Amino acid sequence: MAGPIKRIADLIEMPAPLRGGVVAIGNFDGVHRGHQSVLEPALEIARRDNVPALVLTFEPHPRQVFRPDVPLFRLTPAPMKAALLGALGFDAVVEQQFDRAFFGLSPQDFVQSVLVEGLGITHVVTGFDFHFGKNRGGTPELLKAAGREHGFGVTVVDAYADEGGAVISSSRIRGLLGKGDVAEATGLLGYRYTVEAEVTGGQKLGRTLGFPTANMALPPETGLSHGIYAVRFRRADGRLYNGVASFGRRPTVTEEGAPLLETFLFDFDGDLYGEVCSVSLFSFLRGEEKFDGLEALVAQMKSDEAEARALLAEVKPMSALDLTLAFDGLAA
Repeated sequence: MAGPIKRIADLIEMPAPLRGGVVAIGNFDGVHRGHQSVLEPALEIARRDNVPALVLTFEPHPRQVFRPDVPLFRLTPAPMKAALLGALGFDAVVEQQFDRAFFGLSPQDFVQSVLVEGLGITHVVTGFDFHFGKNRGGTPELLKAAGREHGFGVTVVDAYADEGGAVISSSRIRGLLGKGDVAEATGLLGYRYTVEAEVTGGQKLGRTLGFPTANMALPPETGLSHGIYAVRFRRADGRLYNGVASFGRRPTVTEEGAPLLETFLFDFDGDLYGEVCSVSLFSFLRGEEKFDGLEALVAQMKSDEAEARALLAEVKPMSALDLTLAFDGLAA
């Protein structure tokens, strides 16, 4: 995937050439169209002023700090979020450590220590609902006042709604993916939903059935619907392949086991073990099923392959980000 980006875990490590830039602030889980309505103005201002374009986000996600007992299905863990931000054109993402001590900073201390001293910003862009500092006491109005005091510009972006007038949110997209509604989730994201993980060894049953798969263990809190998907698979070297993937517990061949993403790459023969690869979901073909034996399973897998091949032959990119993520580098 194109768009290398520098990831900064500590403001002490902030390179001097990246200071004085424009920063977009938010969690940005999913980097969806609502987030892009905040990110794009930051890019535009940075280009206009010929300064670095930065993103300030928080790790771990604040919900994981305040509700550690409730699993959170993160649409874009930090590496994937950084890759998407890099593809959009940002120079760096600051992954600010979020803990109760950081949350306890007063709004004034947040502005002084993070924005002024840490980043040396010239402009900040946030969403209308951005709050910061102790007890979420910092508001967009306070941020604008701080900008006048310290000499940086502030742009506050209104809520972004879809074509039906409903606000686009990460939680809404999580719900759609949990139901297997890949099409609507794609429309809200503005690109094909993509996961990333290392390819690991498995039982090699697929190889004996004529469908060798690249197996990837996703985070246990992943809320993706179990089932069969038409996908594109990107190798670590950037090459992209069409395929069909199964996400689930493999009920025909095992009664237990953690969910696994198993992708059969079309027209590919090679070793993928140990590579960190990504899979972009284009369509939900069917739910997970338990078949009466391997013969019935193989027959269905052949049908799934034919359906996925036909579907993927017709797809078009829906945005520049989608083009970069799921089309550039497609193997002939």
